[in-house]
Amino acid sequence: MFYEKPMPFYMAYPVPYLFDQEKEQDRDLQVMKSFYSETAAQVQELVEQECDRMEYDGSMMFDDYPDKLMMRQICRRIEEKLPGDGKEMEAMNRNRGEGLRDLIGVLLYNEMYRRRCRRRRCRRFF
Repeated sequence: MFYEKPMPFYMAYPVPYLFDQEKEQDRDLQVMKSFYSETAAQVQELVEQECDRMEYDGSMMFDDYPDKLMMRQICRRIEEKLPGDGKEMEAMNRNRGEGLRDLIGVLLYNEMYRRRCRRRRCRRFF
């Protein structure tokens, strides 16, 4: 008679190294962030701090459609935290055609997108 051999417990889950991919992506992201300019690195650090503050259940960061006005307020709050004189930042924004404010927005939206995706991926398993 033919009997089926029992399947080992470690083969019951087809993706045992799922979180290793996450670590590898984070490592790759850190390498890419090392290429940022000094200003972009300062802005990225402030963006990450702001996103850390907003990362809780029920946060507007995880809403299906985040409020555009609130996003702009967060960008302004990050801009105010940047080191330097307020007049200096205002002159920088005028000279670059709102470039700094745009940079803050892009980095913030990208970081929020990354955290939202990570939350969706991890929430499936818990």
